[in-house]
Amino acid sequence: MPNQYEQLKEHTIVVADTGEVDAIKRLKPQDATTNPSLIFKAAGMPQYAKFIDDAIAYGKGDLDKTMDKLAVNFGAEITKIVPGYVSTEVDARISFDTDAIIEKARSLIAMYKEVGIDKSRILIKVAATWEGIQAAKVLEKEGITCNMTLIFSIAQAVACAEVDATLISPFVGRIMDWYKKSEGVDGFKPEEDPGVQSVSAIYNYYKKYGYNTIVMGASFRNKEEIIQLTGCDRLTISPALLDELEASEEPIHLKLDSTVSAAMDIEKIEMDEKKFRWMMNEDAMATEKLAEGIRNFAADTVKLENVVKSKM
Repeated sequence: MPNQYEQLKEHTIVVADTGEVDAIKRLKPQDATTNPSLIFKAAGMPQYAKFIDDAIAYGKGDLDKTMDKLAVNFGAEITKIVPGYVSTEVDARISFDTDAIIEKARSLIAMYKEVGIDKSRILIKVAATWEGIQAAKVLEKEGITCNMTLIFSIAQAVACAEVDATLISPFVGRIMDWYKKSEGVDGFKPEEDPGVQSVSAIYNYYKKYGYNTIVMGASFRNKEEIIQLTGCDRLTISPALLDELEASEEPIHLKLDSTVSAAMDIEKIEMDEKKFRWMMNEDAMATEKLAEGIRNFAADTVKLENVVKSKM
């Protein structure tokens, strides 16, 4: 019997959620995603010191340029291993500045081009604020593909699809965390997990209305959440959970099926800025987790900056 990792790959494209190049080499996923927290973790490992040194030399004292180059150095190395997309995140601190996001994305793509990597290999990762979604609208028209991250609600998902974002990353585990705390429970059955239900609803909505935006479930707390989303377009999974899947030969079955979604009775949402902001306002979990996610990525960016500054 094939292990669960092999079984999952029959239905879903598996993506490695890590900045650790060695883990990606071992797991051989289709794509890879990074974020400031993952790069901060990897940057503390001695084998990746050369990426920091090279970025400092490139930046010539400009911290912003050095930080962008560091992200590109990790991404460029990962493109040598995975055949598909590599995601590189813009600075979370500009999540509410459409123009700044556009400028940062263009700059990152230009840096990739300098090292011979075409923009078709890179997804620019942007927090799915209203401003971030409007930036994606511009970038996608320029051929710069986007991974809209920190998705916690159908409002964010619909708005991203309406601007033809290439891919969204709806979070699973962080939604479960919120509901565990809110409801005072220790956990949920896998099929009743609110994070699983959220991603399933987004997937079904997209397939019902024929959107091309890729749904890539993210932020998993256990392998049961992953198994419940078998059939999702993509799932980005930490090396530790991929190892757990490899260690089990329990059978897994298709849970999400676009042909089933197409026949579902799902109401169409007419999305504009007013509708987006109202739906987010009415969703306490999504509002809190989006803000918290941006704060945490910003904090890890500052930590990484401090590591880099100490070496400059």
